[in-house]
Amino acid sequence: MTGMGIMGMIRRLVAAGLCGAALAAVLAAPAQAGSADGVRAGWRLKDSGTDARFRGLAAVSRRTAWVAGTKGTVLRTRDGGRSWRNVSPPGAEGLEFRDIEAFGVRRAVVLAIGEGEASRVFVTDDGGTTWSEAFRNPDPRAFYDCLTFFDARHGIALSDPVDGKYRILGTGDGGRTWRVLPSEGMPDAQPGEAAFAASGQCLVSAGRRDAWFATGGAATARVFHTADRGRTWSVADAPLPAGDPARGVFALAFRDTRHGLAVGGDYRPDQPSPRAAAVTADGGAAWTPATQPPPAYRSGVAWLPYSHRAALAVGPTGTDVTADGGRSWRALDPGSYDSVDCAPDGGCWASGEKGRIARLEPTR
Repeated sequence: MTGMGIMGMIRRLVAAGLCGAALAAVLAAPAQAGSADGVRAGWRLKDSGTDARFRGLAAVSRRTAWVAGTKGTVLRTRDGGRSWRNVSPPGAEGLEFRDIEAFGVRRAVVLAIGEGEASRVFVTDDGGTTWSEAFRNPDPRAFYDCLTFFDARHGIALSDPVDGKYRILGTGDGGRTWRVLPSEGMPDAQPGEAAFAASGQCLVSAGRRDAWFATGGAATARVFHTADRGRTWSVADAPLPAGDPARGVFALAFRDTRHGLAVGGDYRPDQPSPRAAAVTADGGAAWTPATQPPPAYRSGVAWLPYSHRAALAVGPTGTDVTADGGRSWRALDPGSYDSVDCAPDGGCWASGEKGRIARLEPTR
């Protein structure tokens, strides 16, 4: 069992007649309780060989994942986390990588955050052996937080407000070139409002044209939605903590163009986050607070593959799992993680502080 990943566990559960909701229940079961076919699941730490903090994470499969973090660090594994190759862009030691999107073992796009020229995008087509700088922000007022791709060619990146509106970059060639999109279709930002570059999930997409980004720091936490790859946007209030620069929606996940999850809260460790999650079933037009939210701030969230109702949320104080589409959450693991991502083949990964990287694996 120790060599089996979650894909094998899913197959066993499916063979036993269990669906994604049952899998989530297995994940959330207390250690002393029984579970389906004797199988439970949890995070298994992988030795990354570094103390970098990895807020950027891209799960390609059970075997392949990329992480990006502090000190300009980018790592890649091709053997399920047994070994990690340092594929950091040369000369990037002073940059803060907060998001990475990968398209297999060879191609990836990574975003560095910060004011002005600190915000940059790098692209590799050879597994990180070489990188090209695809974008360097020339505007000192802009601060890019996250990026996402609709397909292998089309993607967007998000900056905090400039002249009262969020700024969107667009690419149509896989991230090799970028241009600022017109802002006429962007609603006004609230005073003090911004996005949080906490996990690379403040901007996410589903399908070929829909994307969403999350905000905080202002009187109301909000979620913006586009159905035309970033040219026009609508906005809706989200029932998560707000009214302070440290509060808001920190991460989003959509399993299709209608069903989404939002997590966040107050990232300060001494402050409570009583309403740390919400759900939508209409593409983000309206959000409903979770009836039993995670017990504390959460910075990352991901749907489990092969399920319409199961998902994971992570943060500095632990991981939670839902079996009912985000309405209620149960504790899974107490470890500290910033980001979580699941691949189509069932490989789920988490990353965070002090070089922490883990894969979801079955346990007995």
